[in-house]
Amino acid sequence: MTTTESTKQLEGKTVLVTGGNSGIGLEAAVGLARLGAEVVIVARDPKKGDAAAIDIRKRSGADRVSLLTCDFSSQASIRKLAEDYRAAHARLDILVNNAGGVNKDRKVTVDGIEQTFAVNHLGYFLLTNLLLDLVEKSAPSRIVNVASTGHYGGDLDFDDMGYEKGGYSIMRAYRRSKLGNVLFTRSLAKRLRGKDVTVTSLHPGGVATNIWAGAPGWAQPILTVAKGLFMISAEEAATRVVYLATSPDVVGKSGGYFDANVERAPAKLAQDEGLAERLWKESARMTGLAAS
Repeated sequence: MTTTESTKQLEGKTVLVTGGNSGIGLEAAVGLARLGAEVVIVARDPKKGDAAAIDIRKRSGADRVSLLTCDFSSQASIRKLAEDYRAAHARLDILVNNAGGVNKDRKVTVDGIEQTFAVNHLGYFLLTNLLLDLVEKSAPSRIVNVASTGHYGGDLDFDDMGYEKGGYSIMRAYRRSKLGNVLFTRSLAKRLRGKDVTVTSLHPGGVATNIWAGAPGWAQPILTVAKGLFMISAEEAATRVVYLATSPDVVGKSGGYFDANVERAPAKLAQDEGLAERLWKESARMTGLAAS
């Protein structure tokens, strides 16, 4: 059965979408709500989140849409999000890790971590691990990590994960965080083998969203042209997220990296199991989770 054959394909299932108030996250939430799921979106700004929830209800025709708030640059906020979700929901059938951002200048979070890596990678890692037992209990279930083709140019330097020694750039930090997403996906899939939880990552496409609002001023005219000529809409990108969250074709492909709904070979670094394990342990250390 494809996602178009039944508008109630996800009836009785609960979905959590981070970064759900705009762009890909918002459109994915609309698509998943249309399929009958109870959708919980996560936003940093309560007003924007409330407006998004209203929009999702209106466009999907679904009533079961709610909002939780979180600042993914704060691990305390992520832990509070997990607590709030648990207080209201006994299951988690689909987790879409989508919240992210970029910074033209190096910034450090309240936890003392370079912000792009903290939000884009450690945010996925921490929230997923905090809710993992609910995902396992809800099996067959899925975790979808929104990564990027940018991971092909990513690197990891465990002696300088936060560019304290220099070398920071908006794209270097972004690519590193996205490599983290793909490595995390593969490590998590390995740990969940045999538990009927499908974990995938994807490049959603070059998407005309606001994520690059933090890019330098000189790049904005280029981005404006690219949005008009080359980039796809958030709606189209969201269909790729929904595909991984729902399609039976994805079953048995846990750990896979997808581009335009086709499984692709990720970067060579992303296929390095030793690197993946080292990143897992470092991520566990940086988030205060016991390495496992």
